[in-house]
Amino acid sequence: MAHEGFQEARRDLRSLTAIAEKRALLWLAARLPAWVGPDHLTVLGLGALLLGGVAYAASRTSPLALHLVSLCLVLNWFGDSLDGTLARYRNRLRPRYGFYVDHVADAFGALFLLTGLACSGRVAPLLALALLVAYFLLAIDTYLATYTRGTFRLAHGGVGGTELRLLLVLVNLAAAIWPELHAFGWRLRLLDVVVALATLGVTGALVASVAGNTRALYHEERLAE
Repeated sequence: MAHEGFQEARRDLRSLTAIAEKRALLWLAARLPAWVGPDHLTVLGLGALLLGGVAYAASRTSPLALHLVSLCLVLNWFGDSLDGTLARYRNRLRPRYGFYVDHVADAFGALFLLTGLACSGRVAPLLALALLVAYFLLAIDTYLATYTRGTFRLAHGGVGGTELRLLLVLVNLAAAIWPELHAFGWRLRLLDVVVALATLGVTGALVASVAGNTRALYHEERLAE
C-alpha cells in the first residue's frame, strides 16, 4: 500500500542509449533466475563500485588495475540499472524503499569510486573531491526536483549513468596506455584533464538544472499580483 501523500514521480530518461538499454534490461530481466531479486542486484552494484575504488587505488602501482575498474563499472551497470527493471517486470514494486535504497547506494558508490581515484596518484585529490562535490550537489538538486515537481530526471544533455560509465571505461583504457599528455611543452596527467572537464560539465548541468527548476516552480506557484 502506498504511503499517504506519497506519489511516485514520473521517470524522465532521455539519454543517448535509453531505447537500446531498456530493451536489453527487459531481455535480461526475463531471463534472470527466480532466486535473484532486486535487492541482490542493488548490493552487486554497490559492491562493484567499492571494488572499483580499491582497483583505482591499486592502479598507483599497476596500470592493469584500470581494466579491473572498467569491469567493475560493467557489473555496476548490471546491478544498478537492472534492479528497478526487475522489480517492475515481476510487479514487485516498493516505490519508497526502492527509490531511497537505490540512491543511497548511488551516493556511497560515487564516494567509494572517487575516493579510490583520489588515492590512485593519477589525479590531483582536490580535483577528485571537486567532482564528488559537484556530483552530490547535482544529485541533491535532482532529488529536490523529484519531490517538488514530480519528475525524476535521470539524464542531462542526453548523458545519463550508462553514458558516463561508457565514457569512463574509454578513459580508463586511454589512461592505461597514455597516462600523460604532452603538448606545447606541457606535461599533464590524462585523468587530471578528464576529471577537470567532467567537473565543469557536471557544474554546468547543475547550474542549468537549478535555473530551470527555479523558473518552472516560480511560474507554477506565481502569486496573483
